[in-house]
Amino acid sequence: MVCIVIALGGSLLRPEVDDRHAWLEELIIIVRDRVSAGDRIGLVIGGGAPAREGIGLAQPLIDDVHHLDKIGIAATRLNATIVREALSDAGISVSGTIPHRVDEAVQLLESRPVVVMGGTTPGHTTDTVAIRFAIATSANRCIIATNVGKVYSADPRNNSNADAFDKLTHDELQEIVGPDKHTRAGGSSVVDPVGVGEANRANMTLNILDGRETNLIKAALEGNDFKGTTIITEEN
Repeated sequence: MVCIVIALGGSLLRPEVDDRHAWLEELIIIVRDRVSAGDRIGLVIGGGAPAREGIGLAQPLIDDVHHLDKIGIAATRLNATIVREALSDAGISVSGTIPHRVDEAVQLLESRPVVVMGGTTPGHTTDTVAIRFAIATSANRCIIATNVGKVYSADPRNNSNADAFDKLTHDELQEIVGPDKHTRAGGSSVVDPVGVGEANRANMTLNILDGRETNLIKAALEGNDFKGTTIITEEN
């Protein structure tokens, strides 16, 4: 049995994906196949556009980052509910609730092969939640499925000369994404810096890929080569 946790960026459920209904159907098939093979899957869903819009609406009125984080967390749990209900309706044995804590998710994964959750507490993005979930379950790896193909030395949207990486150490990734601390609600980087720090300390392998291409998610889940970036400690 293999346990793998996947962080699915909230953007994957939004119109940024050309055919998000087909994308969700393909994800369901992938999860069903892995469950049939005996794997246990943790899915942690990001907030995406609803989180950004909610935080943007509240920001002129609310200065406290933790209060703004709560708005983003609510959006992640809405998205998690969409995925959970879709999996359940497809006949997949998935947790009946959206856990609010990582330890609760770990317990649920002991009785169900699939657990879906969103954010937990202010100061922790869903990347960090997924990495903590992976560490707590001694998962084989944590897959970060987002809307970029690889880790770049700089934002490729702003710098056409940015270098793309197939493999990095945790320390190298930390240098790219920034210090291991939470600074603002609704912030976005290829991987949350806080989560990178925790993955580094726990020696948790990260697979970072473009989640819009479900074949990449499938390949990473199966342990096959995939187009993206693998993060490992230097000694590996």
